[in-house]
Amino acid sequence: MRRDPEEVRSRVVFLREEILRHEHLYYVLDTPEIPDDQYDGLFAELRRLEEEHPSLRSPDSPTQRVGGKAAEGFAKVRLSVPMLSLDNALDTEELSAFLTRTAPFAGEHGYLCELKIDGLAVSLVYEDGVFAQGTTRGDGRTGEDVTANIRTIRNLPLRLSGAFPPKMEVRGEVLLQRQHFADLNVEREERGEPLFANPRNAAAGSLRQLDPAVVAERRLSIFLYTVVDPVLFDLKTQEEALRKLAVLGLPVQPAWRRCAAPEDVLAFVEEQREGRFSLPYATDGVVVKLNSIAAWDELGATSHAPRWAIAFKYPPEEKSTRLEDIIVSVGRTGALTPVAVLSPVALSGSVVRRASLHNEDELRRKDVRIGDMVRVRKAGEIIPEILGPVLDARTGEEREF
Repeated sequence: MRRDPEEVRSRVVFLREEILRHEHLYYVLDTPEIPDDQYDGLFAELRRLEEEHPSLRSPDSPTQRVGGKAAEGFAKVRLSVPMLSLDNALDTEELSAFLTRTAPFAGEHGYLCELKIDGLAVSLVYEDGVFAQGTTRGDGRTGEDVTANIRTIRNLPLRLSGAFPPKMEVRGEVLLQRQHFADLNVEREERGEPLFANPRNAAAGSLRQLDPAVVAERRLSIFLYTVVDPVLFDLKTQEEALRKLAVLGLPVQPAWRRCAAPEDVLAFVEEQREGRFSLPYATDGVVVKLNSIAAWDELGATSHAPRWAIAFKYPPEEKSTRLEDIIVSVGRTGALTPVAVLSPVALSGSVVRRASLHNEDELRRKDVRIGDMVRVRKAGEIIPEILGPVLDARTGEEREF
């Protein structure tokens, strides 16, 4: 029996709205209302109806996150406003110097501190509230069109909520969460492929895959942090910008704070030095900005970085521990991987007991031996890695593997 076209259209609209609502609850707010199988049922019904009635398919439909064939390459896109770098502060003295320089411009709005995400910067355009284009930062002035790949990111809404202008541009950071990064490297190691050194490299490599289906499997996430034209919403501060992004339904990194004075900024930096390890994504510092957007205009920028912001970077934590044994792990494809068994050591928020040595060549190159004291850190503050032996601690009783 043929269904009434208006009934089908209404059902498609309902399914689309319901799926988008549940995606926002699950991927952005982390408060799912329904089990996965119920979500899958809604999604399957929408896909079937759109296949039976192609005219009802729209660019903002959840079914359009992954589609089409692999691209042959990425088109170049000129960015509407340059995406500048940030100057770095490598210690609290350099951060304090920045705060001293900018304090006269802080005024009543103070500073806005955001965790520095270890990801890839992108610029997104929404037209009539629908996601239209995604571009990488590139050289800061010209990037690559990765729209099809951005569309696969599940915590990014394809349609905005609330009131919005006909066209708007927002910017943010594409990232891989800690567990997804670790899982990806395990899969690559089992296949005998080179490991990603850190989450940023993994996110960048994933976003530049030519096949969106491959990108979807990587489970990328995104956080947005700025509205390119704040006049669109009469925004006066960065705090207002972050709140507006959230109202529009866009994912915003939640660990940010408005700080009234320089000493509050320094306190936030120290607080997050250890606190950031409890987050499900990697961060390597704190971005400190003057909160007042008017102050941004007043201070301006150099050719490569704004004068009103700075990135404080935490030094990587490194510790020494005993290499108690070396065992061999066999991957699903039969690849053999030497693994160091370590005396437990607290490092970057967790206790490390093992570290991959990747392959025999790497093991020989680093010249680590059973019984050695070894220097250990976390690559990307996630994956334990052995930097090398503490040669001065050798007793002659160490054994080669």
